[in-house]
Amino acid sequence: MRNKVVMEELEEIEEETISMDPKKINSVKDLPGVGAATAEKLMSAGVDSLMSIAVSSPGQLVELSGVTEAVARKMINAARDALEMGFESGDDLLKKRERVQKISTGSKAFDEMMEGGFETGAITECFGEFGSGKTQLAHILAVSIQKDDPDAVAVYIDTENTFRPERIIQLAKGANLDPDKVLKNIRVARAYNSDHQMLLAEKVNDLIKDKSLKVKLVVIDSLTAHFRAEFIGRGTLAERQQKINKHMHTLLKLADAHNLLVYVTNQVMSKPDTFFGDPTQAIGGHIVAHSSTFRIYLRKGKKGSRVAKLIDSPNMAEKECGFFVTEGGLKEI
Repeated sequence: MRNKVVMEELEEIEEETISMDPKKINSVKDLPGVGAATAEKLMSAGVDSLMSIAVSSPGQLVELSGVTEAVARKMINAARDALEMGFESGDDLLKKRERVQKISTGSKAFDEMMEGGFETGAITECFGEFGSGKTQLAHILAVSIQKDDPDAVAVYIDTENTFRPERIIQLAKGANLDPDKVLKNIRVARAYNSDHQMLLAEKVNDLIKDKSLKVKLVVIDSLTAHFRAEFIGRGTLAERQQKINKHMHTLLKLADAHNLLVYVTNQVMSKPDTFFGDPTQAIGGHIVAHSSTFRIYLRKGKKGSRVAKLIDSPNMAEKECGFFVTEGGLKEI
C-alpha cells in the first residue's frame, strides 16, 4: 500500500515537472523531463533538435535516452506543441513548397517530364535492369547540384561498388566545373551489409550538423541489393520488409527535415505470371513503392538510347521521355 502511494506521488511530481509553456521551449534541453544526462545521450545519438524529437517515436527515445515511455511521450508532445505541428491551411503549405528546389538532370526532355527536375524534400526512386542508366543518373545528380551552388554537397552510399570518381571528372568537365572541387564535395561511403547501410543513412545527420557542409543530395545505389542478398526465402520476407520500412522512414525524415533530395536506385525482378505487357517489377514491394515520392522506370531503348517513365507522382501524370547517356551527361534524342 505504501509503495503504491509513493508511486502515485512520484507520478504527480513527474506530471508537474514536465508541464511547461511551449513558448519557452527553444531547444532539446528545454523539453520537460530532459536533464543534462538525457540531453547528452540524445545529442550523441544525433537527436539534437526539436524537429528530430517531434518526429521520433516514444520507443526510439526510450531506447536512446533511457527515459520512461510516459516521459518520452511528454517530450514528443512538447516538441510538437513548440513547433506548432498541428493542422495547417493549404495556402500555408503552398508557401512552404516555395523552398523546394529542382535539380536538373541535364536533359531538357527529362526535366520537362519532372516539371523542372528532381525535387528536394522528397525520395525519388529509379528502378530498371542493369545498364538502364540508374547509376549514371546518380553520378549526374551529384555533379548537377554544384552547378547552381558550388558549395552543395552530395552523400553517396555505395552498396555495389558502382561509384567511379573518373566518371565524376568526365561529367564535371562536361558541365564546365572544376573536377577537383566537385570530387571534394562528394562524400562516399561503401556499405557492406544492410545494417551498415542503415547506419550510414542515420549518420548523414552528423554530416549535416557540420555547418561547413551544405548537404543537398543523398544517393543510395542500390537500395535493396543487401536486403535481397541477406533475406532469402519467404520465411524472411516479413523481417526484410520491416527493416526496409525503417530505412525508408529514416530517408524520408532526412529529406523532409533538411529539404534535400534522396535519390535511390532499385533492382528489378521478372514476374513469371505476367502474360501480357512488361513483366519487370521493382524489388521491395509496397513498402518501397509507398515510401517513394516519385518512381521512375528506366529501360533500354532503340539504338543505345534510354527511356525514363514516370509511373508514380503525387502531382504529375504518367509520362515518358527518351535520352542518350554520353561522356558529358545526358543528351537529347
